Amino acid sequence: MGSKGRVIVGLSGGVDSAVAALLLTREGYEVIGLFMKNWEGDDTEEYCSSSEDLVAAAAAADAIGIEFEAVNFAAEYRERVFADFLREYQAGRTPNPDVLCNSEIKFKAFLDHALALGADRIATGHYAQVREFLGAWQLLKAEDGTKDQSYFLHRLNQAQLAKTLFPVGHLYKRDVRRIAEEAGLPNHARKDSTGICFIGERPFREFLARYLPKQPGEIRVLDTDRVVGRHEGLMYYTLGQREGLGIGGVKGTPEEPWYVAAKDMERNVLRVVQGHEHPALLSASLVAKDLSWISGEEPHTHWVYAAKTRYRQPDAACQVECISGGECEVVFSAPQWAVTPGQSLVLYESRVCLGGGIIATHHPPDQ
Repeated sequence: MGSKGRVIVGLSGGVDSAVAALLLTREGYEVIGLFMKNWEGDDTEEYCSSSEDLVAAAAAADAIGIEFEAVNFAAEYRERVFADFLREYQAGRTPNPDVLCNSEIKFKAFLDHALALGADRIATGHYAQVREFLGAWQLLKAEDGTKDQSYFLHRLNQAQLAKTLFPVGHLYKRDVRRIAEEAGLPNHARKDSTGICFIGERPFREFLARYLPKQPGEIRVLDTDRVVGRHEGLMYYTLGQREGLGIGGVKGTPEEPWYVAAKDMERNVLRVVQGHEHPALLSASLVAKDLSWISGEEPHTHWVYAAKTRYRQPDAACQVECISGGECEVVFSAPQWAVTPGQSLVLYESRVCLGGGIIATHHPPDQ
Protein backbone atom coordinates (compact mmCIF):
# COMPACT_ATOMS: atom_id res chain seq x y z
CA MET A 1 0.00 0.00 0.00
CA GLY A 2 1.18 3.53 -0.75
CA SER A 3 2.75 5.51 2.05
CA LYS A 4 -0.34 7.69 2.36
CA GLY A 5 -2.89 4.88 2.08
CA ARG A 6 -5.21 3.48 -0.57
CA VAL A 7 -7.47 5.75 -2.64
CA ILE A 8 -9.96 4.53 -5.22
CA VAL A 9 -10.54 7.10 -7.93
CA GLY A 10 -13.73 7.23 -9.95
CA LEU A 11 -12.39 7.24 -13.52
CA SER A 12 -15.02 8.50 -15.96
CA GLY A 13 -12.91 8.46 -19.10
CA GLY A 14 -12.46 12.23 -18.95
CA VAL A 15 -9.31 14.21 -18.38
CA ASP A 16 -10.28 15.55 -14.94
CA SER A 17 -10.56 12.18 -13.21
CA ALA A 18 -7.46 10.90 -14.99
CA VAL A 19 -5.38 13.82 -13.71
CA ALA A 20 -6.89 13.32 -10.23
CA ALA A 21 -5.54 9.76 -10.26
CA LEU A 22 -2.18 10.88 -11.63
CA LEU A 23 -1.71 13.55 -8.96
CA LEU A 24 -2.56 11.11 -6.17
CA THR A 25 0.05 8.61 -7.38
CA ARG A 26 2.62 11.39 -7.38
CA GLU A 27 1.66 12.26 -3.81
CA GLY A 28 2.41 8.72 -2.65
CA TYR A 29 -1.03 7.12 -2.48
CA GLU A 30 -1.79 3.62 -3.66
CA VAL A 31 -4.34 4.41 -6.37
CA ILE A 32 -6.91 2.13 -7.97
CA GLY A 33 -9.10 3.37 -10.82
CA LEU A 34 -12.76 2.41 -10.88
CA PHE A 35 -15.21 2.98 -13.73
CA MET A 36 -18.86 3.28 -12.72
CA LYS A 37 -21.43 2.06 -15.22
CA ASN A 38 -24.60 3.82 -14.08
CA TRP A 39 -26.80 3.42 -17.13
CA GLU A 40 -27.49 0.55 -19.49
CA GLY A 41 -29.90 -0.24 -22.27
CA ASP A 42 -28.67 2.30 -24.83
CA ASP A 43 -25.11 1.18 -25.40
CA THR A 44 -25.57 0.61 -29.12
CA GLU A 45 -27.08 4.03 -29.75
CA GLU A 46 -25.21 6.99 -31.14
CA TYR A 47 -25.85 9.17 -28.09
CA CYS A 48 -24.56 6.80 -25.40
CA SER A 49 -20.82 7.06 -24.82
CA SER A 50 -20.58 4.50 -22.00
CA SER A 51 -18.50 2.02 -24.02
CA GLU A 52 -16.17 4.77 -25.24
CA ASP A 53 -15.87 6.12 -21.70
CA LEU A 54 -14.87 2.69 -20.38
CA VAL A 55 -12.16 2.31 -23.03
CA ALA A 56 -10.84 5.83 -22.32
CA ALA A 57 -10.81 5.22 -18.55
CA ALA A 58 -8.95 1.92 -18.95
CA ALA A 59 -6.41 3.55 -21.29
CA ALA A 60 -5.81 6.36 -18.79
CA ALA A 61 -5.31 3.88 -15.94
CA ASP A 62 -2.82 1.93 -18.06
CA ALA A 63 -0.88 5.11 -18.90
CA ILE A 64 -0.74 6.11 -15.22
CA GLY A 65 0.20 2.57 -14.22
CA ILE A 66 -2.58 1.82 -11.76
CA GLU A 67 -4.99 -1.06 -11.27
CA PHE A 68 -8.38 -0.68 -12.90
CA GLU A 69 -11.80 -2.22 -12.54
CA ALA A 70 -15.34 -1.53 -13.72
CA VAL A 71 -18.41 -1.81 -11.51
CA ASN A 72 -22.04 -1.79 -12.57
CA PHE A 73 -24.25 0.46 -10.45
CA ALA A 74 -27.08 0.59 -13.01
CA ALA A 75 -29.62 -1.10 -10.73
CA GLU A 76 -28.88 1.31 -7.88
CA TYR A 77 -29.00 4.24 -10.29
CA ARG A 78 -32.36 3.26 -11.73
CA GLU A 79 -33.84 2.77 -8.27
CA ARG A 80 -32.34 5.76 -6.44
CA VAL A 81 -31.97 8.37 -9.19
CA PHE A 82 -33.87 7.64 -12.38
CA ALA A 83 -37.16 6.68 -10.69
CA ASP A 84 -37.12 10.01 -8.84
CA PHE A 85 -36.26 11.82 -12.07
CA LEU A 86 -39.38 10.42 -13.78
CA ARG A 87 -41.65 11.10 -10.80
CA GLU A 88 -40.56 14.74 -10.67
CA TYR A 89 -41.08 15.35 -14.38
CA GLN A 90 -44.48 13.60 -14.24
CA ALA A 91 -45.47 16.06 -11.49
CA GLY A 92 -44.49 19.02 -13.66
CA ARG A 93 -41.25 19.83 -11.87
CA THR A 94 -37.70 20.01 -13.29
CA PRO A 95 -35.34 17.83 -11.24
CA ASN A 96 -31.55 17.82 -11.28
CA PRO A 97 -30.55 14.13 -11.40
CA ASP A 98 -26.83 14.89 -11.24
CA VAL A 99 -27.27 16.17 -7.67
CA LEU A 100 -28.97 12.94 -6.64
CA CYS A 101 -26.44 10.85 -8.56
CA ASN A 102 -23.63 12.36 -6.52
CA SER A 103 -25.26 11.86 -3.12
CA GLU A 104 -26.72 8.40 -3.86
CA ILE A 105 -24.29 6.76 -6.30
CA LYS A 106 -20.86 8.41 -6.50
CA PHE A 107 -20.59 9.19 -2.80
CA LYS A 108 -22.72 6.35 -1.42
CA ALA A 109 -22.78 3.21 -3.56
CA PHE A 110 -19.27 3.90 -4.88
CA LEU A 111 -17.98 4.91 -1.45
CA ASP A 112 -19.39 1.76 0.16
CA HIS A 113 -17.80 -0.38 -2.58
CA ALA A 114 -14.45 1.36 -2.19
CA LEU A 115 -14.39 0.93 1.57
CA ALA A 116 -15.20 -2.76 1.13
CA LEU A 117 -12.08 -2.98 -1.07
CA GLY A 118 -9.99 -1.59 1.79
CA ALA A 119 -9.78 1.99 0.57
CA ASP A 120 -9.02 4.77 3.02
CA ARG A 121 -10.66 7.36 0.79
CA ILE A 122 -12.23 7.90 -2.60
CA ALA A 123 -11.45 10.64 -5.10
CA THR A 124 -13.15 12.10 -8.18
CA GLY A 125 -12.35 14.69 -10.82
CA HIS A 126 -14.95 17.15 -9.55
CA TYR A 127 -14.00 20.81 -9.44
CA ALA A 128 -14.53 21.47 -5.73
CA GLN A 129 -12.44 21.46 -2.58
CA VAL A 130 -12.80 19.92 0.87
CA ARG A 131 -11.10 20.94 4.09
CA GLU A 132 -11.29 20.27 7.79
CA PHE A 133 -12.07 23.42 9.77
CA LEU A 134 -12.65 23.63 13.54
CA GLY A 135 -13.33 19.92 13.77
CA ALA A 136 -15.79 19.77 10.87
CA TRP A 137 -15.53 19.11 7.14
CA GLN A 138 -16.34 21.88 4.70
CA LEU A 139 -17.09 21.82 0.99
CA LEU A 140 -15.51 24.77 -0.84
CA LYS A 141 -15.91 26.19 -4.31
CA ALA A 142 -13.23 25.28 -6.84
CA GLU A 143 -10.40 27.65 -7.59
CA ASP A 144 -11.63 27.79 -11.19
CA GLY A 145 -14.95 29.56 -10.80
CA THR A 146 -16.00 28.75 -14.36
CA LYS A 147 -15.78 25.02 -13.61
CA ASP A 148 -16.92 24.94 -9.98
CA GLN A 149 -19.15 21.91 -9.30
CA SER A 150 -19.95 22.42 -5.61
CA TYR A 151 -23.57 23.08 -6.64
CA PHE A 152 -23.91 19.42 -7.62
CA LEU A 153 -22.20 18.22 -4.43
CA HIS A 154 -24.20 20.21 -1.89
CA ARG A 155 -26.02 17.14 -0.47
CA LEU A 156 -22.84 15.48 0.76
CA ASN A 157 -22.58 15.01 4.52
CA GLN A 158 -19.77 14.96 7.06
CA ALA A 159 -19.12 11.22 6.76
CA GLN A 160 -18.89 11.43 2.97
CA LEU A 161 -16.62 14.47 2.89
CA ALA A 162 -14.32 12.91 5.49
CA LYS A 163 -13.57 10.12 3.02
CA THR A 164 -13.33 12.22 -0.15
CA LEU A 165 -10.52 13.92 -2.06
CA PHE A 166 -10.91 16.38 -4.96
CA PRO A 167 -7.36 16.52 -6.37
CA VAL A 168 -8.08 18.97 -9.23
CA GLY A 169 -10.23 21.38 -7.21
CA HIS A 170 -7.36 23.84 -6.77
CA LEU A 171 -6.48 23.83 -10.49
CA TYR A 172 -7.76 25.63 -13.55
CA LYS A 173 -9.01 23.52 -16.42
CA ARG A 174 -6.22 24.68 -18.72
CA ASP A 175 -3.67 23.43 -16.15
CA VAL A 176 -5.42 20.07 -15.86
CA ARG A 177 -5.16 19.57 -19.62
CA ARG A 178 -1.52 20.69 -19.60
CA ILE A 179 -0.63 18.21 -16.84
CA ALA A 180 -2.39 15.43 -18.75
CA GLU A 181 -0.61 16.24 -22.00
CA GLU A 182 2.82 16.48 -20.36
CA ALA A 183 2.22 13.11 -18.69
CA GLY A 184 1.22 11.54 -22.00
CA LEU A 185 -2.30 10.65 -20.93
CA PRO A 186 -4.27 9.49 -24.00
CA ASN A 187 -7.39 11.47 -23.06
CA HIS A 188 -5.65 14.83 -22.49
CA ALA A 189 -7.66 16.51 -25.26
CA ARG A 190 -10.89 14.53 -24.91
CA LYS A 191 -14.03 16.64 -25.10
CA ASP A 192 -15.82 17.31 -21.82
CA SER A 193 -19.10 15.47 -21.33
CA THR A 194 -22.21 17.64 -21.27
CA GLY A 195 -25.82 17.28 -20.25
CA ILE A 196 -27.50 14.87 -17.87
CA CYS A 197 -25.35 11.77 -17.48
CA PHE A 198 -27.84 9.21 -18.83
CA ILE A 199 -29.16 11.41 -21.65
CA GLY A 200 -25.90 12.79 -22.97
CA GLU A 201 -26.20 14.60 -26.29
CA ARG A 202 -29.49 13.04 -27.39
CA PRO A 203 -32.65 15.18 -27.85
CA PHE A 204 -34.15 15.51 -24.40
CA ARG A 205 -37.84 15.42 -25.36
CA GLU A 206 -37.29 12.33 -27.50
CA PHE A 207 -35.67 10.54 -24.56
CA LEU A 208 -38.31 11.54 -22.03
CA ALA A 209 -41.14 10.47 -24.36
CA ARG A 210 -39.97 6.86 -24.05
CA TYR A 211 -40.99 6.87 -20.40
CA LEU A 212 -43.60 9.63 -20.18
CA PRO A 213 -46.00 9.49 -23.17
CA LYS A 214 -47.15 12.70 -24.83
CA GLN A 215 -50.14 14.50 -23.31
CA PRO A 216 -50.90 17.36 -25.74
CA GLY A 217 -52.69 20.48 -24.61
CA GLU A 218 -53.06 24.20 -25.18
CA ILE A 219 -50.49 26.94 -24.85
CA ARG A 220 -52.18 30.05 -23.46
CA VAL A 221 -50.90 33.55 -22.74
CA LEU A 222 -50.66 34.03 -18.99
CA ASP A 223 -52.05 37.58 -19.00
CA THR A 224 -54.96 37.17 -21.45
CA ASP A 225 -55.67 33.41 -21.53
CA ARG A 226 -55.48 33.59 -25.33
CA VAL A 227 -54.60 30.30 -27.06
CA VAL A 228 -51.38 30.74 -29.08
CA GLY A 229 -50.30 27.16 -29.69
CA ARG A 230 -50.22 23.51 -28.65
CA HIS A 231 -47.78 21.70 -26.40
CA GLU A 232 -46.86 18.00 -26.42
CA GLY A 233 -46.93 17.46 -22.66
CA LEU A 234 -46.20 19.73 -19.70
CA MET A 235 -43.39 17.46 -18.53
CA TYR A 236 -41.36 18.36 -21.62
CA TYR A 237 -41.08 22.05 -20.71
CA THR A 238 -39.41 24.05 -17.96
CA LEU A 239 -39.91 27.55 -16.61
CA GLY A 240 -37.99 30.18 -18.56
CA GLN A 241 -37.79 27.94 -21.64
CA ARG A 242 -37.69 29.84 -24.93
CA GLU A 243 -36.71 27.28 -27.55
CA GLY A 244 -39.03 24.59 -28.83
CA LEU A 245 -42.36 26.27 -28.07
CA GLY A 246 -43.48 26.35 -31.69
CA ILE A 247 -45.21 29.71 -31.34
CA GLY A 248 -44.91 31.73 -34.52
CA GLY A 249 -45.98 35.29 -35.16
CA VAL A 250 -49.18 35.89 -33.20
CA LYS A 251 -51.43 38.61 -34.59
CA GLY A 252 -51.78 41.59 -32.28
CA THR A 253 -48.72 40.78 -30.13
CA PRO A 254 -45.27 42.42 -30.10
CA GLU A 255 -42.32 40.85 -31.93
CA GLU A 256 -40.80 39.56 -28.72
CA PRO A 257 -39.77 36.00 -27.82
CA TRP A 258 -42.12 33.79 -25.81
CA TYR A 259 -41.11 32.14 -22.52
CA VAL A 260 -42.70 29.46 -20.37
CA ALA A 261 -44.04 31.17 -17.24
CA ALA A 262 -46.18 28.50 -15.54
CA LYS A 263 -47.74 25.06 -15.85
CA ASP A 264 -51.43 24.49 -15.09
CA MET A 265 -51.31 20.79 -14.28
CA GLU A 266 -55.06 20.47 -13.62
CA ARG A 267 -56.08 21.90 -17.00
CA ASN A 268 -52.99 20.64 -18.86
CA VAL A 269 -52.25 24.18 -20.04
CA LEU A 270 -48.80 25.69 -20.62
CA ARG A 271 -48.74 29.40 -19.71
CA VAL A 272 -46.42 31.70 -21.63
CA VAL A 273 -45.42 35.36 -21.59
CA GLN A 274 -43.46 37.65 -23.87
CA GLY A 275 -40.17 39.30 -23.02
CA HIS A 276 -37.24 38.12 -20.94
CA GLU A 277 -37.98 40.58 -18.14
CA HIS A 278 -41.71 39.89 -17.81
CA PRO A 279 -42.65 40.10 -14.09
CA ALA A 280 -44.06 36.55 -14.15
CA LEU A 281 -40.55 35.25 -14.79
CA LEU A 282 -39.15 36.93 -11.66
CA SER A 283 -39.22 35.69 -8.07
CA ALA A 284 -38.58 37.65 -4.90
CA SER A 285 -38.57 34.59 -2.64
CA LEU A 286 -38.96 30.83 -2.59
CA VAL A 287 -39.61 27.93 -0.26
CA ALA A 288 -37.29 24.90 -0.37
CA LYS A 289 -37.88 21.45 1.09
CA ASP A 290 -35.92 18.19 1.48
CA LEU A 291 -33.13 20.18 3.09
CA SER A 292 -29.57 18.92 3.48
CA TRP A 293 -26.95 20.91 5.42
CA ILE A 294 -23.31 19.85 5.14
CA SER A 295 -22.44 20.79 8.72
CA GLY A 296 -25.62 19.20 10.07
CA GLU A 297 -26.78 22.59 11.33
CA GLU A 298 -29.29 25.01 9.83
CA PRO A 299 -28.04 28.39 8.56
CA HIS A 300 -28.58 31.39 10.81
CA THR A 301 -31.84 33.28 10.37
CA HIS A 302 -31.48 36.80 8.90
CA TRP A 303 -27.81 36.38 8.01
CA VAL A 304 -26.98 37.37 4.44
CA TYR A 305 -25.90 34.41 2.34
CA ALA A 306 -25.35 33.79 -1.35
CA ALA A 307 -27.64 31.44 -3.24
CA LYS A 308 -27.85 29.68 -6.58
CA THR A 309 -31.18 28.44 -7.90
CA ARG A 310 -29.56 26.87 -10.97
CA TYR A 311 -26.02 25.82 -11.83
CA ARG A 312 -24.94 28.53 -14.27
CA GLN A 313 -26.20 31.42 -12.17
CA PRO A 314 -24.27 34.19 -10.41
CA ASP A 315 -24.49 34.14 -6.63
CA ALA A 316 -27.56 36.02 -5.40
CA ALA A 317 -27.64 37.72 -2.00
CA CYS A 318 -30.43 36.42 0.22
CA GLN A 319 -31.67 35.83 3.75
CA VAL A 320 -32.88 32.45 4.99
CA GLU A 321 -35.38 31.36 7.59
CA CYS A 322 -35.89 27.69 8.36
CA ILE A 323 -39.55 27.03 9.13
CA SER A 324 -41.51 24.10 10.48
CA GLY A 325 -41.92 20.91 8.50
CA GLY A 326 -38.33 20.75 7.28
CA GLU A 327 -38.63 23.71 4.92
CA CYS A 328 -36.87 27.04 4.59
CA GLU A 329 -37.88 30.36 3.09
CA VAL A 330 -35.33 32.31 1.09
CA VAL A 331 -35.83 36.02 0.39
CA PHE A 332 -33.62 37.54 -2.30
CA SER A 333 -32.15 41.04 -2.25
CA ALA A 334 -33.06 41.34 -5.94
CA PRO A 335 -35.64 39.33 -7.90
CA GLN A 336 -34.32 36.15 -9.52
CA TRP A 337 -35.16 34.94 -13.03
CA ALA A 338 -37.00 31.68 -13.77
CA VAL A 339 -36.83 30.09 -10.33
CA THR A 340 -37.96 26.54 -11.09
CA PRO A 341 -39.64 23.99 -8.77
CA GLY A 342 -37.66 20.77 -8.64
CA GLN A 343 -34.31 22.46 -9.14
CA SER A 344 -31.82 22.77 -6.30
CA LEU A 345 -31.39 25.82 -4.11
CA VAL A 346 -27.78 25.90 -2.88
CA LEU A 347 -26.51 28.31 -0.21
CA TYR A 348 -22.99 29.67 0.23
CA GLU A 349 -21.14 31.70 2.82
CA SER A 350 -18.28 33.16 0.81
CA ARG A 351 -16.49 30.12 -0.70
CA VAL A 352 -18.07 27.63 1.67
CA CYS A 353 -21.03 25.59 0.39
CA LEU A 354 -23.54 25.17 3.22
CA GLY A 355 -25.98 22.81 1.52
CA GLY A 356 -29.50 23.43 0.31
CA GLY A 357 -32.77 21.85 -0.73
CA ILE A 358 -35.30 21.34 -3.50
CA ILE A 359 -37.28 24.37 -4.67
CA ALA A 360 -40.98 23.77 -3.88
CA THR A 361 -42.65 27.14 -4.55
CA HIS A 362 -41.63 30.64 -5.56
CA HIS A 363 -43.26 34.03 -5.28
CA PRO A 364 -43.18 37.05 -7.60
CA PRO A 365 -41.95 40.44 -6.36
CA ASP A 366 -45.45 41.76 -5.60
CA GLN A 367 -46.39 38.96 -3.20
